[in-house]
Amino acid sequence: MNNPVSWFELPALDLDRAKKFYETVFDFVMTPETNAGYEMLSFPMQISGRGATGGLLKGFGYKPSLEGATIYFDTSIIDEMEEKIVSAGGKIHVPKKDIGEYGYISIFEDSEGNRVGLYQRK
Repeated sequence: MNNPVSWFELPALDLDRAKKFYETVFDFVMTPETNAGYEMLSFPMQISGRGATGGLLKGFGYKPSLEGATIYFDTSIIDEMEEKIVSAGGKIHVPKKDIGEYGYISIFEDSEGNRVGLYQRK
């Protein structure tokens, strides 16, 4: 069975700023697109891969927030990622925290004002 989530969307006010932030922190390339009149940047995706991917969207109804759902990006190096987040202009709200047998999490605020998490397996 695959994980049940297949797509997520994070609001962005400034797509150029958000692109620079996410590409700097995660060291990947985002793809610009327009879908149903919304400007969008897609995160990398493997069609046959497990888990979810998504995009950054700018448009009506998309407002960054520190409230609501939190998505977590998978990493094997939370400590280094926290340093990259801060140097790219983000803020760490919950530093690396042990969550028992599941691993570690960290919660940060991105360049747009969204609450986002990091997840590291043990």
